[in-house]
Amino acid sequence: MKILYIFSHPDDESFGPSAGISAQLRAGHEVHLLTLTKGEATKQRLKLGLSKEEMADVRYKEMLNVQKTLGLTSMTVLDLPDSGLKELDPRIIESGVEKEIKKIKPDIIVTYPCYGVSGFHDHLINHAVVKRVYLQMKDEGADYLKRLAFFTLSEEDLKRKSLTMKFNIQSSPEELIDCKTPIDETDIENMKNGLKCYETYKDTIEETGVMNMFKDELSFEIFGEDHKPVLEDITKNLK
Repeated sequence: MKILYIFSHPDDESFGPSAGISAQLRAGHEVHLLTLTKGEATKQRLKLGLSKEEMADVRYKEMLNVQKTLGLTSMTVLDLPDSGLKELDPRIIESGVEKEIKKIKPDIIVTYPCYGVSGFHDHLINHAVVKRVYLQMKDEGADYLKRLAFFTLSEEDLKRKSLTMKFNIQSSPEELIDCKTPIDETDIENMKNGLKCYETYKDTIEETGVMNMFKDELSFEIFGEDHKPVLEDITKNLK
């Protein structure tokens, strides 16, 4: 089965989702990644004395290491403006997303929930764009699209996370969580190795406490579906 993750920035795929990606790859699924920006606006560039163009190049090279470390089936990185998605004509973003979906023809798309996990405006726009493109393509006959899922955090995840208020991290109410995917030590180690590829974000990674956040499962909401009891695999019970 083909799964396409769509996020806004380098490292979004590694702050948690990568443990699920690892589990899905081990289960034999294809896992593809689309990242909308190269993350050039990060304040880390000021500490490093880099221009936005130089920072984009550094972060893209880090992403190539992540692709290799996680064993992603494919990875595409667009060059939309980091922290500037809110100022773009949304049709520009939609076009890039639609093009990648048509290329991959995924069964399942995964992105942020409506509050974007961190509430960052790029994430919120990303959520809205992906949802709209998914629904429009379904209406236009893209029958290969079977499910839209949102990687999210549970309340238990947040209890293990440090500096939650500083990073404005939010969890999903338990009643909205439709899937809890089991992860094991191999998946957690793969997540940690993916995060370590982002050498320019070492301090931030340590501050978030993400390395010790996930224990045995990852949570997902599923758009337009209500699963009780919750699924253990986002590829199961497809309509």
